[in-house]
Amino acid sequence: MSLFGKKDRDEHQYKRHTDIPEGEFPDEPLVVDSSDINAVLKRFHNVVVDCWAPWCRPCLAIAPSVSAMAKDYKGKIVFVKMNTDENQEFAMEHRIMNIPTLLIFKNGKAVDRIIGARPRKSLEKKILEALEL
Repeated sequence: MSLFGKKDRDEHQYKRHTDIPEGEFPDEPLVVDSSDINAVLKRFHNVVVDCWAPWCRPCLAIAPSVSAMAKDYKGKIVFVKMNTDENQEFAMEHRIMNIPTLLIFKNGKAVDRIIGARPRKSLEKKILEALEL
């Protein structure tokens, strides 16, 4: 159960970037791993990587905000979920020391990060500023 009394959404229910037809954008977070993150960063200009783990309560607390922003910013920002327990090399490469961490990428380059759980408005403001939207 999540903090909100609902069953946690299993990450494997999310789509992968290969499920999205070329030229289209997802309206929900995509699941990625170390093997396909670079393809996602090349395919989409603005990407936010939600570094999380299923046991992390603050990660679960921001998940509804991440999902809502994925829907609201469809076509402008692609949100993806990276399970740091299963992708430790990625976490080490990007120096993820705490989760949740949102990595913000513009044109394949990391431009900012948000560490810790915050209200949606705070997350959204920082993401939009970093991506200059």
